[in-house]
Amino acid sequence: MTPTVVVGPVSRGSMLGALTAAALGVGFVEIRKSDGQATDSDRWVRCTTGPDYRDRHVVFGFRRDLVKSGDRVLMVDDWADTGATALAARALVHDCDAHWIGAACIVDALTNAHLRHDLPLRTLIDVRRL
Repeated sequence: MTPTVVVGPVSRGSMLGALTAAALGVGFVEIRKSDGQATDSDRWVRCTTGPDYRDRHVVFGFRRDLVKSGDRVLMVDDWADTGATALAARALVHDCDAHWIGAACIVDALTNAHLRHDLPLRTLIDVRRL
């Protein structure tokens, strides 16, 4: 299934996601980390991650109007470790009534093998081969 929108979390996911979106000829949305309330916070969707690779819980979000109902969304990032960022991205996409296609990352370091299927996640290389 071809995406209509690519999302990428700050910062490396933003670079890779923007390049992927440009190559596919589709829109791009940066998923930002929330450092506090934005003045337009009522127009944002937000989600707090489960523990990440540093055992932090991070709030991610983007403006609700950037992902439309019915969009087909692919998340792109550099590294998948716990899957927390991808799970948060999927929740944000669902909050916008859009369709989650899956996640694509360069390095697969997932600690939960079931997430490869559940997300679904596609990667270029397994961390054990680095």
